[in-house]
Amino acid sequence: MTAAKKTAKKKTSNKKSVRLVTLAFDIGGSGLKASALDKNGEMVTERVRVDTPKPCPPALLLEKLKELTARLPPFDRVSVGFPGPVRKGRTLSSANLGSDEWNGFDLRRAIAKQTGKPTIVINDADMQGLGAIKGEGVEMVITLGTGVGSALFEDGRLAPHIELAHIPFRKGQTYEEQLGARALKKVGKQEWNKRVAKAVEVFRALTHFDKLYIGGGNAENVSLDLGPDIEIVSNTMGMRGGIWLWKDTNLNDGVQK
Repeated sequence: MTAAKKTAKKKTSNKKSVRLVTLAFDIGGSGLKASALDKNGEMVTERVRVDTPKPCPPALLLEKLKELTARLPPFDRVSVGFPGPVRKGRTLSSANLGSDEWNGFDLRRAIAKQTGKPTIVINDADMQGLGAIKGEGVEMVITLGTGVGSALFEDGRLAPHIELAHIPFRKGQTYEEQLGARALKKVGKQEWNKRVAKAVEVFRALTHFDKLYIGGGNAENVSLDLGPDIEIVSNTMGMRGGIWLWKDTNLNDGVQK
């Protein structure tokens, strides 16, 4: 368990603690999801969701975010998981949102301006990983949904993001082409699971992970004989990880609180 998580647990018993609500926004290729989290990362409301428009340029995403926040209680800050590489709140690209307008878009500034609240934006797999990891050794997170996400941690520290989804995997195709939602629909669960098993062994050789967490909307279709070092995690981790962004000084550096 990370030091931040241990500290949060200690504070749980403090009845006089100040109420602090975080809006967690999980941007997916098929769905846009949001929820309100308490200071310990627990959802204080049911998750709200709308389908992701096709395509979904920044202006339309911000409009949908406004619709979702209208269905949630007041909040103090915003955590965003984005399906693509992010540098200091600026998105570099997003293959699954279908718009070149994401190349170099300052999403953190746009959401902070729209909501009037401090905002942190990171890759969605990184955010899900922050909710899933224990903070011990080398931990890897893979998300299987519309596309494929990945995150890597050592002793609770987030490593620089690497887009594994778009590098070659097998038969001249990328991980996303072989393991994304389209591939699952095309080849069926049995063949898809064989590919997942192959990918896991590649990731094991690449990172020598101590623990691998598999999440995302299609994790429920994984039927592998999982060993003790592999765990399927709930897709809600994609939002619950939003609380830990504010406990990592490397992630919230420069964000006005």
